[in-house]
Amino acid sequence: MNNSLEKIYGWCYPILRKLGFEYTLASYLSLLINIALMFVLAYFFFIAIRFVLDKSIRSIVKKTKNKFDDYVIENLTGQYLFYLVPLLLIYKSVPVILEKYDYWEFVFGKIVAIWIVVLIIMIIRTGLNILRSYLKLKPRYNDKPIDSFIQVFNIVLWMFGIIIIISKLFDIDQKDLLTILGAISALIILIFRDTILGFVASVQVAINDMVRIGDWVTMEKFGVDGDVIEINLATVKVRNFDNTTTTIPTYSLISDSFQNWRGMIDSDGRRIKRHILIKASSIRFLEEPELVDLKKIQLISTYIDTRKIEIDKYNSTNKIDKSIAINGRNMTNLGLFRKYITQYLHIHPGLNKDLIMVCRQLQSTSYGVPLEVYAFSKDKKFENYEYIMADIFDHIIASVPFFDLEISEIPTEKRILK
Repeated sequence: MNNSLEKIYGWCYPILRKLGFEYTLASYLSLLINIALMFVLAYFFFIAIRFVLDKSIRSIVKKTKNKFDDYVIENLTGQYLFYLVPLLLIYKSVPVILEKYDYWEFVFGKIVAIWIVVLIIMIIRTGLNILRSYLKLKPRYNDKPIDSFIQVFNIVLWMFGIIIIISKLFDIDQKDLLTILGAISALIILIFRDTILGFVASVQVAINDMVRIGDWVTMEKFGVDGDVIEINLATVKVRNFDNTTTTIPTYSLISDSFQNWRGMIDSDGRRIKRHILIKASSIRFLEEPELVDLKKIQLISTYIDTRKIEIDKYNSTNKIDKSIAINGRNMTNLGLFRKYITQYLHIHPGLNKDLIMVCRQLQSTSYGVPLEVYAFSKDKKFENYEYIMADIFDHIIASVPFFDLEISEIPTEKRILK
């Protein structure tokens, strides 16, 4: 190639000498003409390659249904390639044109070489961006932290690019440069601490499948409660349910505690775990006439009959003195109410009957006796879940007076406005 370039750029000087130009003037005129010719040739190659490649790429894209080549056009990779061939021509032409001007050959040779390195980096970088966009279309990868890995590749790519540029600029051997960088690795680690931590976190998040794009996460430390919309090397973006966006460090996913609701969404139900407080002074044994009235409640009428036969048999067998209600076994209004709630949960259409479903009494507190519902709704969508839970507790609260119980509340004074 050098012989061909020497023929292209070597014709001017002899002609100028034949025309009578003196040595110095002929050299400078020849230099200017060759530089102009070099740029004309570079521009010609640019136009020709752009026309051929652009037309061929676009015609191929139109004929294929694959989305990958569409991203190639959108990211303009071809335009970077268009500049590469003219730059290589200039890089090869500079030593030939500036053969007699060592200083300027050195300067312009370095500039063009650095320009080529940067251009190659941009081509690879754009290729990585195309790969990222393409992988996000695949169901297998659209919830993976692709951005993090692409950013890592970009950082490594630029590091190698900078090493090559420095070695070209100062004529330092790349092995010697790597040795120098190894000696100052502690400083490099300090500078890129967050990037390194982010990379480690991204790898662990991906390998352990801790978080995916689209997961609902809760992180009280950062006020996060919403869906993950982006995972990259340094940060994780979460769109909260109040439509605000919170950005948290990627490393915090492995250094701090957070709650991922994916397991609930993938399961067969969303948990309902809520209680009401019953006033302890309203809990008592039930008399016979009261049991007759409570048998009118259909959900527990059969249970009352069965339970009464069992209790009467026990008291009779053990000759219990029933003149005092505390003796022997008895039914309480709270016990029957708890059974009623359990029966009600089993007939509620919004609950999953295959999962745990129980009404339980918790440890008594100074505010009252907690009666907790523990069940799972079939519908996991937020608004439907809230409706099902509210519907259940509306009924429970309204049912309390039928069992002569009271809900524990903090006393308040009513003020009469005059």
